[in-house]
Amino acid sequence: MKLLRRGGSDDSDKPAMSVPEALAEEGTAQAASPSKVTEGKGRPTPKRRDAEGRRRGPVAPAPLTAKEARARRKAARKSKSKDERKADSAQRRADASERRNRMLAGEEKFLLPRDRGPVRAYVRDIVDSRRNLVGLFMPLALVLIMTMFLGPVIQQYVTLAMFVMMLLMVIEGIYLGRMVNKKVRARFPDSTDGGFGLGWYAFVRASQIRKLRAPLPRVKPGDAI
Repeated sequence: MKLLRRGGSDDSDKPAMSVPEALAEEGTAQAASPSKVTEGKGRPTPKRRDAEGRRRGPVAPAPLTAKEARARRKAARKSKSKDERKADSAQRRADASERRNRMLAGEEKFLLPRDRGPVRAYVRDIVDSRRNLVGLFMPLALVLIMTMFLGPVIQQYVTLAMFVMMLLMVIEGIYLGRMVNKKVRARFPDSTDGGFGLGWYAFVRASQIRKLRAPLPRVKPGDAI
């Protein structure tokens, strides 16, 4: 009985603790023991459409060659119905027509790289405001082709006249190139666009028939520029 009393009274010799002391001791024990804390994922929850996109598989890489791109377009057309293909074709023609109309109107966004910028627009206005002898190049070329079916005597005179006209066109082209460069330097002193390239640009436009020029002329012959 004495042994049992001793074993059961191991804690009886300790002084009784108050409630605050007991709570403090319990908190210390919990801090000493490792706690089980649920760690976060470290990333946001993906959206449903992103998760579904990943489940569908990887996106096909971009085509490396023109042949591969054509093959993909052909496969995409086969996967569509006849009506869908007709609608796509009509839409492409409408888009191409709209782009061409805007390019002819001179909208900067739709111009070819060679025609972009205020300097090139200014050169076009200079050329379009003049009556250029170089513009007779294409009509005279047609006349020369037609004279091939005539007699040899007439061919000689036409050939001589064509030679003289070509010489005059070359002289006018040189004059036009110099004049354009001079006016561009005066109007745009900080521009790097000039020299032979700008003169050739003016010569090529002047040699075209007025109605076939692109962009279309926005000034009339004789207008002050």
